[in-house]
Amino acid sequence: MSKLPKEYQFLDLSDYGRPIARIIANSLKNTTLTPIHLTFGFVISGLLAILCILNHYYWAAAFFLILKSILDAADGELARVKNQPSYTGRYLDSVSDIILNLLIMVTIWYVTDGSIWYTLLAFIGIQLQGTLYNYYYAILRKKYNGDTTSRVFEHKAPIAMKGENQRTVNFLFGLYNIFYGLFDWVIYGLDSRAAESQNFPNWFMTAVSTFGLGFQLLIIGAMLMCNLDSYIVPFFIGYSIFILLFIAIRRSLNR
Repeated sequence: MSKLPKEYQFLDLSDYGRPIARIIANSLKNTTLTPIHLTFGFVISGLLAILCILNHYYWAAAFFLILKSILDAADGELARVKNQPSYTGRYLDSVSDIILNLLIMVTIWYVTDGSIWYTLLAFIGIQLQGTLYNYYYAILRKKYNGDTTSRVFEHKAPIAMKGENQRTVNFLFGLYNIFYGLFDWVIYGLDSRAAESQNFPNWFMTAVSTFGLGFQLLIIGAMLMCNLDSYIVPFFIGYSIFILLFIAIRRSLNR
């Protein structure tokens, strides 16, 4: 089941793990495993990738980064095939992602002996890139009645869905706001009228999907395999320039 109706689906370059994720989800449909278990699975995969980077096992690190992306997609797929959407899973997924992203970048700084300040700048760039992509994607899902657990604006904790605890939702929402609030605020400030847009062409969303976490991890994995670990931080700092370019294109499409 897609996050968007068929007529509005686009080629999502960050979602290359979706076909395998669907196989995993369908194989687990009638088991006692839950989407939360798969979320914990991608956390473990991300930590294994970090361990491999620390030991300069870069091909293995790339494998676990890609596996992390697949499992990251599989938890949402399992929620859909079991018809068990939850805000608990949505916020746990996001909080886990940002913590792993920070740990991955700090680990790359450690093994390359680069600048911690440039590394933090690259991390901020990665998060702003992902926030822009998620912002536009959430607008599309809301506009065309797609997946509903992601909201365009995260101002207050949502009402817990059936089967989940409101206190847990409130707690995870609080963590989400701590980790993502500033990034959401910056992107909204840069493109506050995006929600009013009537035109998000498929080609445009495909281009913006290069900001998706799956594609970011694919780039990191590829650069590690090519022993370009020292160039990862500069790459993501430079690639952040495209944030302004994509916003300018979005505005020009909706004049």
